[in-house]
Amino acid sequence: MNLTKRTFGKLAAATAFASMLASSVAAFEPNKPIDFVIMAGAGGGADQIARFLQSVAEKKDLTTRPLVPNNKGGGSGAEALIALNNASDKDHTILVTLNSFFTTPLRQENLGIDIQTFTPVAMMGVDPFVLWVHKDSGITTFEQWLDEVKKGDYIMGGTGKGQEDSLVITYLEQNFDLKIKYIPYSGGGAVAKDLAGKQIMATVNNPSETKGFYQNGDVVPLLAFSDERMPAFPDVPTIKEKGKDFSYYNQRAVVGAPGMSDDAAKYYQDLFKTIYETEEWQAYMESESLSPLWMDPEQQKAYWKTQVENHKKLLAEMGE
Repeated sequence: MNLTKRTFGKLAAATAFASMLASSVAAFEPNKPIDFVIMAGAGGGADQIARFLQSVAEKKDLTTRPLVPNNKGGGSGAEALIALNNASDKDHTILVTLNSFFTTPLRQENLGIDIQTFTPVAMMGVDPFVLWVHKDSGITTFEQWLDEVKKGDYIMGGTGKGQEDSLVITYLEQNFDLKIKYIPYSGGGAVAKDLAGKQIMATVNNPSETKGFYQNGDVVPLLAFSDERMPAFPDVPTIKEKGKDFSYYNQRAVVGAPGMSDDAAKYYQDLFKTIYETEEWQAYMESESLSPLWMDPEQQKAYWKTQVENHKKLLAEMGE
């Protein structure tokens, strides 16, 4: 075949167009609703965040198919991990996590979950913990709280067993010579509600979970487990100010199923990066006292590894 310069140019242009078309066809877009699994029960911090993210995506028309929140908080998040690990459609299944993403596979090795096989999507921020009591307790300082707990028969509630709340409460027990009866719940929303209803005596809820009850004047913050005092609670001291080199945050992240395709992973990473940068999400972090902590996929993997090691130590210290 005799290729003239003009013919060659036409072939080259056609090849380039075909390549571009193939690339366009190969790029992933959801073709059905996205299963947006939540690793906790309704009303807690993870649930609130998932539904807010879903609302931003819908408001700004950022997805071709909707994110459908799906609470699976059973077994301290084991239900959610299993659902993601065994997802039949890995490109349409993502998960909103908290620190049980690290602790539950460590505590329940029989699950056979290796979080390093999960697909990093987005770290949306980290959520500090705060010690709360009911206003009717009359307690206004951490020192008064310690005196009350030491009287005995003190009851606190938190999400799950061996999860975030119980780790923080166990730290308080071990470092301030306390004995506390711990009642596990499926989600932070139920914990906050029962403190407001005086069914339990104290909690270590995240600020977003207790915000409504705090605004109503039902509960009082006594201590923050953050590195520095929180802007929303400038008069609340940190545990570091009480002489303990300790802080604890809940990760607020989105991850994909193991085996998710590269194109789908890129789609969700771009989606949540877009949401992260919206005025809505930035305002949400400020109003709910979340600390910004964006990470790329490689940084997320490294963060998971570090947190697994940190939580191994914490669980060992609490006898888990």
